[in-house]
Amino acid sequence: MSFSPLLQQLIQALRCLPGVGPKSAQRMALHLLERDRQAALSLAQSLQEACERVGQCQSCRTLSEEPICALCADEQRDHSLLCVLESPVDMLAVEQTGGYQGVYFVLGGHLSPIDGIGPEDLGIRQLLQRLQQGEIRELILATNPTVEGEATAHYILEQIEDPHLKVSRIAHGVPVGGELEFVDGGTLAHALAGRRSLRKEIS
Repeated sequence: MSFSPLLQQLIQALRCLPGVGPKSAQRMALHLLERDRQAALSLAQSLQEACERVGQCQSCRTLSEEPICALCADEQRDHSLLCVLESPVDMLAVEQTGGYQGVYFVLGGHLSPIDGIGPEDLGIRQLLQRLQQGEIRELILATNPTVEGEATAHYILEQIEDPHLKVSRIAHGVPVGGELEFVDGGTLAHALAGRRSLRKEIS
């Protein structure tokens, strides 16, 4: 048995979602059409409105309905502290910690020559232009601790011309509550290399 052309088209469209294979897409499509058509129509309307109205913040490049997102427009934030991230999801994760009061810049991915993603495909040029304005005193490179994320952070560091700009990298180490025997070697090596003193240095 084969599905009708429109149903097959819907199944194929649902496969664009991450982690959704043929069987999952098929179940989703059949559920929406058989059991909840009103939800399907609402989903379609929400998708259309989001695609038409949600763009990028002109300052940090996160997803926003306004030219400048609420975080960038917040005068209570420290606009001299800039955290560079790969995606809006990473930005949300940092913001949920409640411990960061600076502003953000979203690259929109990471360097990946295998996938054909180079510096021109990310927001690196816009980031460098923002740094040239002289408002930023510290740049936090918070790309993911992957090979691609490390390469992206290193590339950005090489492009920075201002020798007085403080550039830092987020620490990678053992998660809170983790046990050393279950931590992979790379994470443990990072934790040892990034160790900090528990006692104040005597001057």
